[in-house]
Amino acid sequence: MFHVIPRTEQNQRSNRTTLFEGAEYDTPISIFLVDNEPGQGPALHTHPYSETWIVRSGQAQFTVGVETLDAKVGDIIVVTAETPHRFVNTGPERLELTCIHASERIIQTWV
Repeated sequence: MFHVIPRTEQNQRSNRTTLFEGAEYDTPISIFLVDNEPGQGPALHTHPYSETWIVRSGQAQFTVGVETLDAKVGDIIVVTAETPHRFVNTGPERLELTCIHASERIIQTWV
């Protein structure tokens, strides 16, 4: 069995970020397809599972625990469960990230 979710049926938010939660499709992952303007990004938060980011375009600064790191196209960043983290688009162009959540639903606690 397989599922195809056409772009017109995806959960796209006002900031152009798309949310996919796997529970409805019997898959143990959820994904944000981030498409942020310069300066945009989420506040510090945690998840009870790991999260993996793939930078597809632009550049970002990630805060992971007490460390910060700059990421560019092609970088893959992995954060373990319960680690406070955030990112912000630090470049002059749009930031596109694939954020892979190891959960069938997004579970997020703001710090």
